[in-house]
Amino acid sequence: GRLSSQVISEEISGNNGYVELAFRAKKLDDKDLFSKSDPFLEIYRIDDDRSEQLVYRTEVVKNNLSPIWEPFKVSLNSLCSCEEKRKLRCVVWDYDSRGKHDFIGEFYTTFEEMQKAMGENKVQWDCMNPKYKIKKRNYKNSGVVVLLDLKIHRVYSFLDYIMGGCQIHFTVAIDFTASNGDPRNSCSLHYINPYQPNEYLKALVAVGEICQDYDSDKKFSALGFGARIPPKYEVSHDFAINFNPDNDECEGIQGVVESYQDCLPKIQLYGPTNVAPIISKVARVAADEERTKEASQYFILLILTDGVVTDMADTREAIVRASYLPMSIIIVGVGNADFTDMQILDGDDGILRSPRGEPVLRDIVQFVPFREFKNASPTALAKCVLAEVPKQVVEYYSYKAFPPRCPQSETPDSNLSSPQ
Repeated sequence: GRLSSQVISEEISGNNGYVELAFRAKKLDDKDLFSKSDPFLEIYRIDDDRSEQLVYRTEVVKNNLSPIWEPFKVSLNSLCSCEEKRKLRCVVWDYDSRGKHDFIGEFYTTFEEMQKAMGENKVQWDCMNPKYKIKKRNYKNSGVVVLLDLKIHRVYSFLDYIMGGCQIHFTVAIDFTASNGDPRNSCSLHYINPYQPNEYLKALVAVGEICQDYDSDKKFSALGFGARIPPKYEVSHDFAINFNPDNDECEGIQGVVESYQDCLPKIQLYGPTNVAPIISKVARVAADEERTKEASQYFILLILTDGVVTDMADTREAIVRASYLPMSIIIVGVGNADFTDMQILDGDDGILRSPRGEPVLRDIVQFVPFREFKNASPTALAKCVLAEVPKQVVEYYSYKAFPPRCPQSETPDSNLSSPQ
């Protein structure tokens, strides 16, 4: 039946593409007495039941027998139901303001035939008026329609990238600045309490467990910032909390929790709250990855902080740089501080700009105040924390035009061959 074949074609191609077309015409018949025709072009898809569905109508080009229409985009699903041999009917009309458009001519084609216009080639069709063909002996055509250019854009989903082997790598960064309070004091967000987890641990475990599902090797890089660290007790804004600079990875969230608990007594909470160094550190790794020109690794930086960022200008600059790389940043606000600055970094209210006024390429920061989710279900938190990630991953690779590495959807009987 019709339905099953349609479902299969939708399944295979997953509606995952659109096509950009640029048409012009030459030497169209003149339908107007005192001026030239005002042509526009319509494209119809012919469905299995022979009904015609309008796919696109171009703008009208006034007073011109050789019009060049604006390029336009249509999804492959609407153009040909993702079947490249499906018939298309293209009609050229002379526009009439009263709605009585004059028929100039038509031609039939398929998406398969249109694809010959990729690259430097052009494809052209005789625009025919069947009545003239019968009446006029040496009738050739009523003009020619030319497809100047065709570009196919595949659109992949987050799942396509994950299935294609794209690894999501998480880095956790913990704020060890003095504003958190002395860990020996029960008011401190870093309070070392043998009986129940402090605010940082609650946030780390709640958010980390959600993130863990995305990370196939379950190894988290874990960094700290804003503390004086052994052996020399110099301030560091990007130290490995396991104190192993050569390998800052911990096994799972549990590993991060253990490293956190081990490192707290050994460090001195200090300041200022500089976040840019850690963003830049992850960005360097992401930049190396980007040079591979494939969708193999995407980096997510999870920053847990009690609030006010000291190096706001540098942080904004670092985020603008990072927006060009395969990375996203999730900031979890711990405690009850005023998080107004964080809302600025999360570009939902307006576009984040660097101090020089350069806008981010894409919105990569998601800010979550943990206090709003303390009593909420893990799923509510999960939704909020990871809400933007799939979209950000797809946006990045689409912008770069990197396809998934091993596309899973390419089954042998796929209707649409992907463009090479």
